Amino acid sequence: MSEVSRRRVFGLAGAGAALVGAGAAGVGIDRALGTNTAAAATDIVPFTGARQAGIVTPAQEHLHFAALDVTTKDRAALVSLLKTWTGAARRMTAGREVGMSGAVGGAKAAPPDDTGEALDLPASALTLTIGFGPSLFDGRFGLASRRPAALTDLPAFPKDNLDPARSGGDLCIQACANDPQVAVHAVRNLVRLGFGKTEVRWSQLGFGRSSSTSTTQSTPRNLFGFKDGTNNLKAEESSALDEHVWVTETDDQPWLAGGSYLVARRIRMHIETWDRTSLDEQEKIVGRAKGSGAALGQNAEFDPVDLHVGGADGEPMIPADSHIRLAAAESLNGVKILRRGYNFVDGSDGVGHLEAGLFFIAFNRDPGKQYIPMQNALSAKDTMMEYVQHTGSALFAVPPGVSETGYWGDSLFGQ
Repeated sequence: MSEVSRRRVFGLAGAGAALVGAGAAGVGIDRALGTNTAAAATDIVPFTGARQAGIVTPAQEHLHFAALDVTTKDRAALVSLLKTWTGAARRMTAGREVGMSGAVGGAKAAPPDDTGEALDLPASALTLTIGFGPSLFDGRFGLASRRPAALTDLPAFPKDNLDPARSGGDLCIQACANDPQVAVHAVRNLVRLGFGKTEVRWSQLGFGRSSSTSTTQSTPRNLFGFKDGTNNLKAEESSALDEHVWVTETDDQPWLAGGSYLVARRIRMHIETWDRTSLDEQEKIVGRAKGSGAALGQNAEFDPVDLHVGGADGEPMIPADSHIRLAAAESLNGVKILRRGYNFVDGSDGVGHLEAGLFFIAFNRDPGKQYIPMQNALSAKDTMMEYVQHTGSALFAVPPGVSETGYWGDSLFGQ
């Protein structure tokens, strides 16, 4: 094993343990060292732009997501922190160290500006995306009148088993990268810079993207072994994104124009029960062939889904309670969302079962008209609900992008 590979393996385990609730730090290491990841590791995704990176950016292989509570009651201190975070994010997404002196260039008697675990690693297509939760608008910072009507706590859906310690948050930071250590480093350093003003409420590591956000990407498989997100919205579909993802000035609060809403749901998958289910039943539950990913009744993955094609018995080949039927736009009055989730394995649950599943992330223009109706239908009717359980939940308003001289959230807080 090379020195860089050795440092990447052992450094990841140490860095991942630094934040409470971060999860299994070692998951996905083989992916990080694979040739596909190495080929993409030198990518730099521009931080500035009309919209935040990390939404329609081609989904990277690894995630570190953190929800934070703001502990200061001083609006000026919060704005100052957002400016500090923005500066650090600019540097890290460009593959640079945090601060002018970085990890080793400062005074020996003082803590370094950068924690150092990403030294010698490239930018790895790192994107950093921030969001604001409903609780940030509770009156502490004079923002109550600026809370969008759609930014409310998600309702309790049928069969939810939500853990309050894995739900909610004033702020969220989504770090995606093709190297897990780069993503962990980014969140770790932003959390460090927020000491005394914010604290981590919960966090989640993810590996292996569970959907594609670009036509240049192949469709990945989830932990049930099925191709996931075949019909996901793509970055190249600008008209569809305008309709389903991006908030406009006339939707509600003008400060959110060009932004979106981020839904985060931690979904525990009952792996062992699924593994004892027959292939035929698995395919009927999903509505797709496990091998090709084709919708039942079709030949290839991207053949259009036909919810009306019948089988030899006269019944629809895609069952009424199958996942893809209930989630289809045709079944939801045209509703679509942009999925950007990741697999996770957080060890075992103490009784011999994997604590594993999908960390579901979706971006949509109006969760009250898009995500909530979709999840209500799935929770009530989807047979897959027998094999999964939602254990964490949060909703965040994602502000528009950052200009060369701006900072995260400047449209909300003012220049």
